[in-house]
Amino acid sequence: MGVLCGTATSVSKFELIAAECADHEITELTDLLGVSRSGYYAWADRQCRTELTPRQQRRRDLEVKILAHWQASVRTYGSPRIAADLHAEGVAVSENTVAKIMSETGIEGISPRTFKVKTIVVDPAASFPPDRVGREFDQGGTDLVWTSDITYLTCGEGDAYLCAIGDEHSRRVLGWSLADHIGGYPVFTPEG
Repeated sequence: MGVLCGTATSVSKFELIAAECADHEITELTDLLGVSRSGYYAWADRQCRTELTPRQQRRRDLEVKILAHWQASVRTYGSPRIAADLHAEGVAVSENTVAKIMSETGIEGISPRTFKVKTIVVDPAASFPPDRVGREFDQGGTDLVWTSDITYLTCGEGDAYLCAIGDEHSRRVLGWSLADHIGGYPVFTPEG
């Protein structure tokens, strides 16, 4: 509870007073723990209530709506998207409130990747081939300029690298290769 080490909140002190009030005077306990007697009695009165205050009812309604939006998004939406959805429904709520309720109820969205995959390792001593097309990739006919690129994909079954070769005039993909690593020589699948 943290009462003895001084890190206790007023609520935890009130809980201790409630547990010890059969053996000790409430005035002694409140003085010893440094809380007001009226504060303890107000807390004890709130604990006895069975009906929710308007603020508590709004909070419960928000919990239900947030959970519904989170489940409707297949458990992917975080507080920014859920707050935007609630705003679209006409519910006035801040993103911070949505985040706090999500944290308290133990739900969270799926965050995008926070790192960037490095697909090119440049050798400072490497020599680069000359630019034979002068950055003009469309030379006016097919099969005159081909280019290639590698991209990183995040898939449901894992991560993968996609390498594609394309004709710059027709913008057609000539072949592609998919692998779970970037090294080695890819085997290309020709396109129709």
